[in-house]
Amino acid sequence: MTELDAGDHDTGDLPDRSRFPLPAEKGALPLVDSFLYTDLLPEVPAFELSAGERHYRDPFVGITESGTAREGLYSLVDTGERPLAAMAAARAYLDVLAPYQLTIAHLPMTSPDWRLWTNAIPTWTPKGMRLERLDEDQRRRALDVIEASLSPAGFALVRAAMKLNGALGELVDDYNDTLTEFAYWFTVFGDPGSGEPWGWQLMGHHIDLHCVFVGSQLVFAPVFVGAEPTVAVTGVHRGVRALDEETRRGLDLRRSLSRAQEPGFLLSSSIAAAALPPELAGPWNGRHLGGAGADNLVLPSEGIRADELTSDQQDRLVELLRVYLDRMPGRPAKTKLDQVLRHFDETRFVWRGGHDDEAAFYYRIHSPVLLVEYDNHPGVFLANPEPDRFHVHTIVREPNGNDYAKNLLAQHYALHHGGSMAHQVDAGGNQ
Repeated sequence: MTELDAGDHDTGDLPDRSRFPLPAEKGALPLVDSFLYTDLLPEVPAFELSAGERHYRDPFVGITESGTAREGLYSLVDTGERPLAAMAAARAYLDVLAPYQLTIAHLPMTSPDWRLWTNAIPTWTPKGMRLERLDEDQRRRALDVIEASLSPAGFALVRAAMKLNGALGELVDDYNDTLTEFAYWFTVFGDPGSGEPWGWQLMGHHIDLHCVFVGSQLVFAPVFVGAEPTVAVTGVHRGVRALDEETRRGLDLRRSLSRAQEPGFLLSSSIAAAALPPELAGPWNGRHLGGAGADNLVLPSEGIRADELTSDQQDRLVELLRVYLDRMPGRPAKTKLDQVLRHFDETRFVWRGGHDDEAAFYYRIHSPVLLVEYDNHPGVFLANPEPDRFHVHTIVREPNGNDYAKNLLAQHYALHHGGSMAHQVDAGGNQ
């Protein structure tokens, strides 16, 4: 089904390689074979980069405004969609794995490993099969599952981000067992052929995808997609790009907002470290709040409301939302957008940074049923000390308890299984 070289190549207008500052020394980070040794890191980065591992067994609440999830936001419905292609692809993938591989590649829906992920490099031994440890046929079948679950644009983005990870390794000429195209762990949860909920996770550097099928409904959250840099200027992936629309559409909306509206949405006019409080100025999480380990983030709503925007600005906000939601197939994307629009008067937008052709920036869209974050970062593997446009992180969450489809799963198990599994879902799989 899928091509291993899928992705967007555009070699016609690439920045000069000197645009991306290289580190002065190699091997400064304790990375070996896609494992990050936090005991060899200073205390602050060790703490921040291990957040996912510390919190994945915490009782699940979800991202909320006050610490308590709002009820009645998510409902079991029959959308008429049947993910037959994704189910068939998942079964075909599992069928070619050896029994010893299945012990980590195929986990129950109630596994706590749903919530164990990082956008950095794992500090633990992950479950799931690492794509580069699979043979070519097995890897193709794993990618087939992702392709069958997402829209063409969504799958192209994922493949581009994977290739950009490999391109980063080529650019810095370092960590060649870690910064690779297929250094990602893929896990199937549940039984794709049973009619019961099932899903999959792809986890690794700059890519964390959680896709859950509950009946005819698809939940694609949490989703983390990033790149450093966002375009490959050399090597076998030269011309591959990612996250251009997330940048461009965000700027389109920001530039449409007037100076008179700035008190309602502008949190700071710069994201340089000196302009921010220390907790928002670090190189690891930057401004984004909803990353690994933040399943129970308490995030009060702030920013300008969608109903305070002009009709043109509202249209631009919707177009920006579509960039993130259209990573899903057409009907699930429309269903999710309709859900967001039902709460449009509660949807808020904030911005940090500049909005010229070069300034780095952060934005957030916060709805009761959707959280989107975009952030430019300083260098981690590259050497830029301040955030730059070429290092991007994006996050999509379903607040108020539906990340990993937890809310819908609890409803499903209560309706069809007398609630016998609902407590395991609410606790994040802890048994």
